[in-house]
Amino acid sequence: MAWFVLVVSGILEAVWAAALSASKGFTRLGPSLLFLVTLALSMGGLAYAMREIPMGTGYAIWVGIGATGAALYGMVALGEPASVGRVVCLVLIVAGVVGLKFIH
Repeated sequence: MAWFVLVVSGILEAVWAAALSASKGFTRLGPSLLFLVTLALSMGGLAYAMREIPMGTGYAIWVGIGATGAALYGMVALGEPASVGRVVCLVLIVAGVVGLKFIH
């Protein structure tokens, strides 16, 4: 269960990052509220998962999922550049996340 919660929390990290950007410095209510809710849920899930998963592993996986998700969202939905180098780096992050899971 801890691993499932950790993955969902990582996805929520990407959501709160996108909502933070969309809030335009907290000047838009909807995205600001989405940011606050998903931030709390993401942090709560990370805290729950760390009861069973070592801190270094849990945090690295959470950040890796969130960073990759936010970057992919930026490329797909916001038109940010999707260069070969950027995609290769994201693949390396995912490989690191998968590797940490298998090593654990």
